[in-house]
Order: sequence, then structure tokens, then C-alpha cells
Amino acid sequence: MKAFVTGGGGFVGSAIVRQLVDKGVEVSVFGRNHYPHLENLGVRQFQGDLLDSKLLIRIMQGHDTVFHVAAKAGIWGQKHEFELTNVTGTRNVLGACYANGVNSLVYTSTPSVVFNRRDIKGADERLPYAKRFLCYYASSKAIAEQMVLAGNSEILKTCAIRPHLVWGPGDPHLIPRLIARGRAKKLKQVGNGQNMVDISYIDNVADAHILAAENLNSSATASGNAYFISQGEPVNLWNWINKLFERMNIEPVKKKINGGPAYMIGSILEGIYTWFSVEKEPPMTRFLAEQLAKSHWFSIDRARHDFGYEPRISTTEGMDRLIQWLSRENNTNNLQ
Repeated sequence: MKAFVTGGGGFVGSAIVRQLVDKGVEVSVFGRNHYPHLENLGVRQFQGDLLDSKLLIRIMQGHDTVFHVAAKAGIWGQKHEFELTNVTGTRNVLGACYANGVNSLVYTSTPSVVFNRRDIKGADERLPYAKRFLCYYASSKAIAEQMVLAGNSEILKTCAIRPHLVWGPGDPHLIPRLIARGRAKKLKQVGNGQNMVDISYIDNVADAHILAAENLNSSATASGNAYFISQGEPVNLWNWINKLFERMNIEPVKKKINGGPAYMIGSILEGIYTWFSVEKEPPMTRFLAEQLAKSHWFSIDRARHDFGYEPRISTTEGMDRLIQWLSRENNTNNLQ
């Protein structure tokens, strides 16, 4: 395998790159920036934009496997910005794969493509795409995922990985935001606090991507399919957050708000922020209210069956590793 990883400098991308290097795979990374943390791994780094189709075609030459991880993430922003990166960018990656005779493409998607505002409890990949999306990230990823899966052929084998709430050491998004809001006492329990959700430890997510790629390059039973990825057992969202806070000496979340009012507040704030062209994300949105109040967990049986995915790092071990990393980060920051 000679791998090409878009977004290889990001949280998920870097984990995939590290595991590929550990396996002795030759890796090239494509991203907007140069990433010092990848230098010691001996990977080639290319800088550029997913919208530059000619550049992608040129630098993808000689690779047989592509991991398309790069995306514009977030629950707030302009529609055209999400569609440019996530839809047009994905179309360009597909084009470069075909132009270079790439064998396999593993696309990093999200369970948000099927989130339909209702509780999801143990559903599998037969769940249809949502008909109405509450954020442009989800809608753009749904379009891109369908494009990737429709592009599956005898020439280029494709599949999509849908990891849910990725966390672990090095996380620049989910955990830091939770901790910041917890310390500022700005986090409220939305809903009745009984909602169960999937979470995905970062190393397990990288495992899933690589197992899927190995499958596409051999038996190809994963070709043309999407796969939910998680720890294999959901957690109570608010209990999990409060356990994290307890280990970080942060007061547990005590304030509460019902899901309906939170959704209404999110709708009002979205309207105000849109009217006044505020770029900053509102403290509450409709999508966030629904995600915090509803259950959303999925079966991973298809991934287990098709390419042997199994969560290698348990939730308990993952939490221990996360706390150790956070402690080191805090000590380093205190010394600076």
C-alpha cells in the first residue's frame, strides 16, 4: 500500500497516518499547512487546497490508496463554504483518484448524515439519509458521501466510515470545548438526561479506516458501503461528561433545560446571528439542542462482519489515556 491522506495533519488524519507509518506504509499527506508533528514520521507533505483539482491529480500520482479525511467541520457557517470544501473538494479527490488509477478510496463521513431529529437506538446502515438537515456540515457531508459511494466501481473501490463523537488524546475540538464550558459553568443538561449516545476513541477510528482500506484492496466486501463506527456500546451522554469533569476537578453539570425550549432558543439565535451576519457560532443552535437531548447510537455489526472491526481501546482505557494527556497538557501550559 502507498497511501495518500487528505487532512492528514488533523486529529483523525494524524491518527491514521501514525498507524500507517507503524505498519511500514509509505504515506503522503495533503493539507492546507505544513505540520511539524508529522516531520519525525518521515511522511511526505503537500500543501494546497482541495479546490485545486490539477494539483491533486499531479501529487496523487503513484499512490494506490486514498484516505479522504479533510473537511470543513462545524455546526455554523456559510452554506457555500461547506459545499465548496466538502462537496466540490470531494469531487476533485474522486477525479484525481480516477485520473491516477487509484485502487481504493476510504471516505471519512459522519452519522449526522442520517440524523432526522428523532431518537436513534441501535439502528444500522439501512437507516436512510435525513430529508431535512439542521446544519450545512451534515447536508454537505451527505451529498459527498453519496457521491463517493456512487463512484464505487471495479476500477476504484470506495467506502465511507461514519465515526461518532471522536475523542481522545490530541482532540482539538470536542473535549476542549466541553472542558472550557464546564469550567466557565456555561454547560446545561439539555433534555431529561437519559439519552444514550455513541462515542469513538481516536485509535479505534483510525483502526476502522485502515481495516476498510485493507479490505478494499483484497476481498473488497466493503466496497460501495457506509459503516457506523463507535466503541460498540453507547454511554449516557451526561453521565459520561460528568465523569470526565469529576476527573478534571470540574463541578458536574447541574443546570437543566428541556429539549423544546433549547431548540427554540437555538432557532432564535440562528435567526439573529444570520440577520446580523455574525460569524461566531451561537451558544445554542437547533442541531446542537437536538444532539444534546436525543439518543443517537448505532449498530457496528456491519463493520465487524465486513472487515473485522473491533474496538481495540475500551472506553475506560480511553478515558484513562485522555486524562493522562490532559494532565500533561496542563502541566506544560503551567510551565510556559
